[in-house]
Amino acid sequence: MTADFDDRLARLVKPGARIALADGLGTPRVLHGPLSRAAEGRAVRLVLGWLPMPAPDLDASAFADVRIVVGGPGTRAMVEAGQAHAVPARISAVPALLSGPLRPDLLIATVVQRPDGLHFGTEVGYLRGLVDAGVPVGAVVSSGSPCADAGRALPDELVTVIGETGDTPGEVGTPAPTDADVAIATRVARLVPEYSRVQIGPGRLAQAMVSALEVPVRIDSGLLPDPVVDLDEKGLLVGEPVAAYLSGTRRLYEWADTRPILHPVETIHDTSRLSSPDLPPLIALNSALEIDVEGQVNVEGVGPAAVGMIGGHPDFAVAGVRGRGLSLIAIASAHNGRSTLVNRLSRPVTTGSHDVDIVVTDRGIADLRGLDRPERRRALLDLWDGEVAER
Repeated sequence: MTADFDDRLARLVKPGARIALADGLGTPRVLHGPLSRAAEGRAVRLVLGWLPMPAPDLDASAFADVRIVVGGPGTRAMVEAGQAHAVPARISAVPALLSGPLRPDLLIATVVQRPDGLHFGTEVGYLRGLVDAGVPVGAVVSSGSPCADAGRALPDELVTVIGETGDTPGEVGTPAPTDADVAIATRVARLVPEYSRVQIGPGRLAQAMVSALEVPVRIDSGLLPDPVVDLDEKGLLVGEPVAAYLSGTRRLYEWADTRPILHPVETIHDTSRLSSPDLPPLIALNSALEIDVEGQVNVEGVGPAAVGMIGGHPDFAVAGVRGRGLSLIAIASAHNGRSTLVNRLSRPVTTGSHDVDIVVTDRGIADLRGLDRPERRRALLDLWDGEVAER
């Protein structure tokens, strides 16, 4: 079957083409190697999104150019090795990039067969927008993937089936929360009103915050993690969640299968929709790697390490402050014995201080709403007991 994949991809991938590879945990891993071989020596360019797991069969050196519009652990090594360019973009801006300067000639994706046709499975993200724009799809049909796509079937005339696979989506487990995570999550839960909409980021602390919720909420988020299943089982999940990606384990996939959960980023990350007065208030629960004394937030990395990504952080933060909700930043007061409050961020600003309402640490809460800049600075210094790291 691998030889068949190689032959079929070699016919689809034209010299000089730009290829978009479907991202998320359902990225077609079985095609990573064949795609790399099809690109070798043919001046093929690659666009990557969110890869939350390592992608050892994807050879960045086989492509003439690699552009990463979101990021994640699967792209970290190629960025740090200088084999790929990380394009700084919030997720709401990615569709414009992909319809303009980075428009692909072909999308390579995993799809799932349903009675009405082929659908995306564990992610919709920016994929639906490419299809709507008429970008052809080279697809592997997965019998091991759930289908949580809320959209219509993909147009038959745009899809070329390369083959089939029984591979299941990748799984992202979450370590047990630390004492600091629990302290932060407990404080955050008290700030979430009943029946509000809650946004969740990736990672251990983010999932701890969801697990700590004790009131009924709706989920309106870029990512949908495992603790949402716990919310449902506790009777605290109101309605169907809306998200762009599933991000969890088989437990989440089994729960999400056949539910109309996943929508395009054009919908999920639309800040006008997110802050609409016609919807319940949005409580944006975001974490950070570091925050400076002015309240500016960095989630992209510390020093030379490309740890994080811009993602939807600024989208949901601005929506939280624009509407009747909250933009909340949750962060441990120290990491590896070093304060996470810094005089100067070690990377560019991801989210501006004016898009942060409340900062929560394991030490307490700083409510920055209505404060001028000197007052905000004092509130953050007080929250960290004056402990500021130099970068």
